[in-house]
Amino acid sequence: MTFSLDSSIREVDPRVANRRMGMQDKGPPAHRVLADGLGIETVRQLLHHYPRRYIDRTQVARIRDLRVGQQATIIARVRGVTRRRTRRGQSMVTITLWDGSGYLYLTFFNQPWIASSYREGHELAVSGTVTLYGGKLQMAKQEVEVLRAEAETIHTGRITPIHRATEGITTRTIRELVFRALEQLPDIPDSLPQDVVEAEALASYDWALRTIQFPQSQEELARATERLKFDELFVLELGVAFRKHRVAAQEVGVAHPPRGELVERFVAALPFELTTGQRRAVGEITAAMARPHPMNLLLQGDVGSGKTVVALAACLVAVESGHQAAIMAPTEVLAGQHGRNAAILLEPIGAVPYGLVARRTAPAAAGQGSLLAETSPEPGPALTFAMLTAAVTGQERARVVEGVRSGDVDLVVGTHALVQEAVGFRDLSLVVIDEQHRFGVHQRMALKLKGKDASPDVLIMTATPIPRTLALTYYGDLDVAVLDELPAGRQPVETGVVRSAEERRRAYDLVRREVMAGRQAFVVCAAIDEDNRLEVKAAEKEAERLATEVFPDLRVDVLHGRMRPADKEQRMDDFRAGRFDLLISTTVIEVGVDMPNATVMLVENAERFGLAQLHQLRGRIGRGAHRSYCFLFDESAPDNEVARQRLEAMVRSTDGFELADEDLRLRGEGTLFDIRQSGLPDLELARLAEDVDLVRRARSRAFSLIDGDPDLAAHPRLKRELEDRFAESIDWLFHS
Repeated sequence: MTFSLDSSIREVDPRVANRRMGMQDKGPPAHRVLADGLGIETVRQLLHHYPRRYIDRTQVARIRDLRVGQQATIIARVRGVTRRRTRRGQSMVTITLWDGSGYLYLTFFNQPWIASSYREGHELAVSGTVTLYGGKLQMAKQEVEVLRAEAETIHTGRITPIHRATEGITTRTIRELVFRALEQLPDIPDSLPQDVVEAEALASYDWALRTIQFPQSQEELARATERLKFDELFVLELGVAFRKHRVAAQEVGVAHPPRGELVERFVAALPFELTTGQRRAVGEITAAMARPHPMNLLLQGDVGSGKTVVALAACLVAVESGHQAAIMAPTEVLAGQHGRNAAILLEPIGAVPYGLVARRTAPAAAGQGSLLAETSPEPGPALTFAMLTAAVTGQERARVVEGVRSGDVDLVVGTHALVQEAVGFRDLSLVVIDEQHRFGVHQRMALKLKGKDASPDVLIMTATPIPRTLALTYYGDLDVAVLDELPAGRQPVETGVVRSAEERRRAYDLVRREVMAGRQAFVVCAAIDEDNRLEVKAAEKEAERLATEVFPDLRVDVLHGRMRPADKEQRMDDFRAGRFDLLISTTVIEVGVDMPNATVMLVENAERFGLAQLHQLRGRIGRGAHRSYCFLFDESAPDNEVARQRLEAMVRSTDGFELADEDLRLRGEGTLFDIRQSGLPDLELARLAEDVDLVRRARSRAFSLIDGDPDLAAHPRLKRELEDRFAESIDWLFHS
């Protein structure tokens, strides 16, 4: 049998693969530990288990040159292993190391098995902090790797790879298996088209895979890493392009007529001028809706950039052509905000809430914008709209559900209540999903599947700007429209970090001055009750403290997510009407709350929030013509560098797109927007925050290839690679 990438680990080197990995060699064999602990069963999987770091022998320190307090790496041989009991009965193992220039000692307490792990003659790489104890150099917080045993003959090179291991197997054993596998492999086939390799001036796949495991220099390592990162990103983008082309080719959409009279009347009746970005977005969306295949478009806009107006214009395109539209929001508060905006902005063109007009005698035909009432020959309303959330119950809920089913409701605004089985549409042709990352994949798809004979257009909105590289990868199967400017009259919010009692007092004084001037303020807390496991200030407790100790002269109210929807809505209405000066809230106000009279926001324990969430919270103020202020109360430890960087970024910038890129850099793509829902595979080497140029290059090549070969018929090896990489989300790739 020919040795290949698909060979079993047991075929690599039976002596190593079957080596017993437990105490006294009674544990499971190495190949079984690899399979169970790391999911590695084949040579291919083994070679793609890249080293997590390297020991570069040209950058290690000599023991004689070490200084106390220094962070250092040394390579030395074991000269002795001693075991004894301390006066307190603890076991203590001491390893004596010698590198030809001096001695260094490693001490391990209550780890007696260490004595049999490191034997005289072993070569070790040790990294840690240099300390001095009893006049002898030691290494604290040490990380130890066995580079080679005395009788080992494997050439590890000047740069030694250190692989991620698991319980029951050492990185040295993994390194041995990798070395033996590469020895036996012939040239490793390259799935990337040769013209792409040449055009991008990439190293060969065979060379890169061998070199990343055992590089001879830092320059070689960098070149090999670039090639393998490109492969990861190329296959990722290939899947995105493959799916996007398949959906466009296979799904039947609604070809809405170009933007008509209803949209023009709507724009003309607005109490403000659309920004250039809004006009551009409306044009892009209406053009996409006119095509015969479904629109899948992501509308990105910073907080307060006017996405709702653009979404309503899209809804009017659907309604004017005789269809229905739905807007789904993740919270009652945000859905209510959309409902109020729809009522205010659509009323001038004759839109009315469902229930205030008689039912139609028949569904409107495609292309007809006028709707006739039973009792009058005069044209009816331009459209009817309704709310459907958990707060809509009883007979009212039944009436709205029936109106949606019959087509009497043209536009319905709601929460996840819209995707319930009982809710059906007569002719849904546009789905607007706000803050889509707060919904699960199945909820989003369930609403889209409410369409009848054709797949509805989908407009996804987010006020959480998505980093450029995420938009090109995890959202890359969507078209993107961007609102990159704020409406006229908006002022940037001044932001400061509060760390002392005096700074807190000054923030409170500012709140009082703003309230005395007739304006309002928010205080945001992360928890609801004192038993919250985060141990942060609770909203109700904070409301009581502020009302009695800090602002006894102000009107204070509280809002949190455990309230009934009707109660939350009432609190928001009261605050909006000016019945309260100060609203203490949890993050239930994070999105969708439009309070132009609120000019101050205090965020307790701001260090516990991500950048995107802090930016969203700050976006609740600065929505009027008055100067606004946001104070971030920081109670993090002085050495919490990440928290400090995050808060300083908030002070430095009010640009949501800049902050999104910074958030990606600080937190990594795996924690943002729950992208594991996206259906795309993980990245092993590439880092989106660092590899922007590589992402763009890989995307351009992948989309060009799919344009010329949409089914990958001419690239069977590449198609197999695609299927392997997307194995856990194959339905996402090949089905709707």
